[in-house]
Amino acid sequence: MAFLELQGVEKYFGAVHTIRGIDLAIQKGEFVVFVGPSGCGKSTLLRLIAGLEAIDIGRLVLDGDDITQRPSSKRDLAMVFQSYALYPHMTVAENMSFALRLAKVEPSEIAKKVEHAAKILNLTPYLHRTPKELSGGQRQRVAIGRAIVRNPKVFLFDEPLSNLDAALRGQTRVEIARLHRDLGATTIYVTHDQVEAMTLADRVVVLRDGRIEQVGTPLELYDRPANQFVAQFIGTPQMNVVAAAAQPQLRSALPSGVPEGGFIGLRPEYLAVVPTGQGALQARVELVEALGSETLIHVVTEQGVTLVAKQNQRPQCHAGDAVGVGVDLLQAHVFDAQGRVVHAG
Repeated sequence: MAFLELQGVEKYFGAVHTIRGIDLAIQKGEFVVFVGPSGCGKSTLLRLIAGLEAIDIGRLVLDGDDITQRPSSKRDLAMVFQSYALYPHMTVAENMSFALRLAKVEPSEIAKKVEHAAKILNLTPYLHRTPKELSGGQRQRVAIGRAIVRNPKVFLFDEPLSNLDAALRGQTRVEIARLHRDLGATTIYVTHDQVEAMTLADRVVVLRDGRIEQVGTPLELYDRPANQFVAQFIGTPQMNVVAAAAQPQLRSALPSGVPEGGFIGLRPEYLAVVPTGQGALQARVELVEALGSETLIHVVTEQGVTLVAKQNQRPQCHAGDAVGVGVDLLQAHVFDAQGRVVHAG
C-alpha cells in the first residue's frame, strides 16, 4: 500500500479546470519531483496536498488515513516555500522553533529538536543570529530546519532554490539530497529546473495542463519518454524533433520507419558535427556555444531545419562554416503525427 495516495484529484478555480483527475501513489521514504511548464498545475497540486487549497473532487490518503478534508495544521506535513518567510525580528533558533512553541511543546524538547536540526544543516554557529545576518542559502536552510523540527510524515518543497544564485543552488541542492538520504523522509519537490529534477528524484512526475503525462525515474523519462512532450521537456538542451517529411534522407534510413505526418527525435549527444561532405546531413553552423566541458553547436541543414549537437571536444568550427552532421539513428525516437511514441531509441 502506498504511503501517500492521490485518487482522482481535481481542482477548479471558478470555471477554470486546473487539476484534472490526478492519480498518484508515493511510497514511504521516496523523493518525488513534480516538473512541468509554467501553468501546468505543479504548485497547485502541492498546495492541495498541503491543505492550502481545497480538493474539489477526489481523495488524499496519507498512511491509510483519508486527510482530504483535514485542515493543513492537522495533516502532519511540513512545507518549505520559495520565499524563506522568516520572521525578521526572531533569531534562527526562534524561527526554527516557532511552530513547536505554538503547539506548547516542552522547552527542553524544543531545544533538543532545534539543536538536532541545526547540526544536520550546519546552522549551529548561527542560532543566535537574525535573518538579516545570514546569506540567502543560510536563510533557506533555516526554512528547511523549521520543517525538520516538526518531524512531519511528508516534506513539501515549492521551488525552494529559485531565489538563490547558481552557485548557491548547486550547493543547496547537494544539501537537500544529503538531508533526504540522512532522514529517509518522504519528500515531494516542485521545480522547473531540469538539473534539480534529474539529480534529486527517485521518480519524476511530468505535468501538463493539470494532467500527468508520465511518471518514472529520471533516466526512464530520458531514455523512454511516453510522448513527444516528455521527450522535449526532459533533457537540456532539449531533444531535436524534426518533421520526417522535412528530412527525407533520415526517414528512409530509419529501419523502424516513420508514420505519415510523423516526427523523428534525436538527442543532441547523438549528433556529431563532421567535415563537410561527410555525415547523413549537410548544414551550416549558426552558433557555437563553448561551455568548457562541452560544446553546443547549432546548425541549419540544407532543408532549413535547425538542430543542436552536443560534443565533449573543444569546437573546431565557427559560425558560417559548412559542415556535415553525423546521426546515430539507432538512438532515434519516432513519434506519430499526434506526438505519441512509435519507437524509442
